[in-house]
Amino acid sequence: MTAKDTKRTSAPKPASGEFDESALFYHKYPRPGKLEIQATKPLGNQRDLALAYSPGVAAPCLAIRDNPDLAADYTGRANLVAVVSNGTAVLGLGNIGPLASKPVMEGKAVLFKKFAGIDVFDIEIDAPDVDRMVSVISALEPTFGGINLEDIKSPECFEVERRLREVMDIPVFHDDQHGTAIIVAAAILNGLELAGKDLAEAKIVTSGAGAAALACLNLLVTLGARRENIWVHDLEGLVYEGREVLMDEWKSIYAQPSDNRVLADSIHGADVFLGLSAAGVLKRELLVQMAERPLIMALANPSPEIMPDEARSARPDAMICTGRSDFPNQVNNVLCFPYIFRGALDCGARTINEEMKMAAVRAIAALAREEPSDIAARAYSGETPVFGPEYLIPSPFDQRLILRIAPAVAEAAAESGVARRPISDMGAYRDQLTRFVFRSGLIMKPLFAAAKQAAHKRVIFAEGEDERVLRAAQVLLEEGIAEPILIGRPAIIETRLARFGLKIRPGSDFEVINPEEDPRFRDFVDEYFAIVGRKGVIPEAARTIIRTNSTVIGALAVRRGEADALICGLEGRYARHLRDVSQIIGKAEGVIDYSALSLLISQRGATFFTDTYVSMTPTAEEIAETTIMAAQEIRRFGITPKAALVSHSNFGSRDSDSASKMRCALEIIRRQAPDLECDGEMHGDSAISELLRRRVMPDSTLTGEANLLVFPTLDAANITLGVVKTMTDALHVGPILLGTRLPAHILSPSVTSRGVVNMATLAVVEASFPA
Repeated sequence: MTAKDTKRTSAPKPASGEFDESALFYHKYPRPGKLEIQATKPLGNQRDLALAYSPGVAAPCLAIRDNPDLAADYTGRANLVAVVSNGTAVLGLGNIGPLASKPVMEGKAVLFKKFAGIDVFDIEIDAPDVDRMVSVISALEPTFGGINLEDIKSPECFEVERRLREVMDIPVFHDDQHGTAIIVAAAILNGLELAGKDLAEAKIVTSGAGAAALACLNLLVTLGARRENIWVHDLEGLVYEGREVLMDEWKSIYAQPSDNRVLADSIHGADVFLGLSAAGVLKRELLVQMAERPLIMALANPSPEIMPDEARSARPDAMICTGRSDFPNQVNNVLCFPYIFRGALDCGARTINEEMKMAAVRAIAALAREEPSDIAARAYSGETPVFGPEYLIPSPFDQRLILRIAPAVAEAAAESGVARRPISDMGAYRDQLTRFVFRSGLIMKPLFAAAKQAAHKRVIFAEGEDERVLRAAQVLLEEGIAEPILIGRPAIIETRLARFGLKIRPGSDFEVINPEEDPRFRDFVDEYFAIVGRKGVIPEAARTIIRTNSTVIGALAVRRGEADALICGLEGRYARHLRDVSQIIGKAEGVIDYSALSLLISQRGATFFTDTYVSMTPTAEEIAETTIMAAQEIRRFGITPKAALVSHSNFGSRDSDSASKMRCALEIIRRQAPDLECDGEMHGDSAISELLRRRVMPDSTLTGEANLLVFPTLDAANITLGVVKTMTDALHVGPILLGTRLPAHILSPSVTSRGVVNMATLAVVEASFPA
């Protein structure tokens, strides 16, 4: 068995026929395959074409001829990896040939792009022997920044990789070997730490001696394991000195001078069982012979060497890892290979050496000991795991992996002397990776910087028991952005913090307002009744509302100066929250009405939409006011607003009431905010494309691409926001409530923990630096 069997795993699939039909449909529609190539430069006119091809390509070609390292500046090579296979050991399907392996290689390419932003060409080669593989692959070096070998059978895979690394000056990485080895090593380091054991003294017994198993053992030896403590078994039994059957130079390194021949002879007192073989190999009677707190790495798929429930019943003290996603501690290669290549490519590494692999191991092991992120938590259906026997390695969906592994790999490459372009500013590099992980990173960066510089502001959260708020509160405290105040029952908050593995605690780290028992209850009731007593609310109802409506409590705290900003809306209807905010906090002086601004961050950049949540059919005066308030808010992001009043009419092409309203709004904006770059009314495509806009209105006062789209009705704005968000897979920041006297924002129930952090940060900036 090879590592390919441990990396592509899933829960037990449905009946084969139904699942296979779904898989075929998935791969065929809406277009065959899983990949496409997109241009990264504009090709909209003759000049673009001349720059992209002849004669423009001559300049970079000659520059690269004179200095080959400039290929990283003028081409995509530094971010391009080849996933190469001859199809001789696919998925557990075996030797199905190169063409049949193509769906797998496309899948690997998708993982590179999704998890690390790396472009990939999948290359399936008709090369069954080592010499031909080496010849074909080595000839690809001018095209690629790295080579990922995939699904090549053992022992040929060892020889191919060794020879390619000798002749190629770019990273060559056989993921089936080293990817599995890195994850296994991280799990073993953490498992032995929990067991209070030393790797140098640990007895390791292995079932399986293929590419993955031997790579695991080689890496463990590099990390400190001793060969005399390693016992390797394969189909012929123990690998022992003098054995001749099924032996090779890579396996013979672990030959033991022993009379033992079978697993039962070797297992006694073992600290680690490493299974990369077949289902059912590890019997209950063997498991009970292992040392205290044994680590069971049962990685055969789809059925492991022993099922976790059976292992746990025989040895309740065992720590168990499998290759399956339906059990804790999944050994999944996607935990490392995208990020190892990310770090290697970014520093121009000539190879991926042992130092870089060890750095990845230690980074993964350390991440498992951190508090799990909200991203990782959503990968689990029950309680969020924390470091321990059930959580030795991170979730593959923990997006902090790239932030830990890639810098560690790049640093190790530089320190070991294999980096062509060592990363000089590691802090800036981590910021760059953060922007990839949290697509809000670049846009939100000025706000985070401003919030950290400001005096700590108190942000009150109406839904203080919500997991997203609890996770956001920890981030806000750790980053020094705000002082959270949570409305909720302290016992519930305590329980959930422990469940989610968060270290902050109420009372010491943040304040809690308990709606069931707070000494300010009478004051809250009196103040609330003074506000709404002549609006149909009787004293008894006021008391009930204060006990049950956390948005009212939060708004009162802001009004009373006991908090600086309010975040609410994670539960319930937007209109209800807006009513409470309106009654208690109220509008800013001179504001006609509230409005909502939404930000979408996509591959195109940042686009703001308004009014997406409040006014159904705003007047021209209200549209003008909203546009001006939105422009002020956009400037907080360090962005110069460019507003387009969008309509079904394109610069007077229609004469409807809606079009006339937008024209009137434009006149008001130009009088009240003459410095704001704004034009309209115009079609949506004219707002986005300057070329289209110039065709119909050459003297338009709007230049470039509009980043603020102002709509005539809430229907138009909200529908457009939802469609664009879904079609572009954009990140939504907001809605940002405009027009309040004091900072208050009503979020949507679909908001993520990161979204809560973003909006709390914006609220801090608003409270610190009023417009």
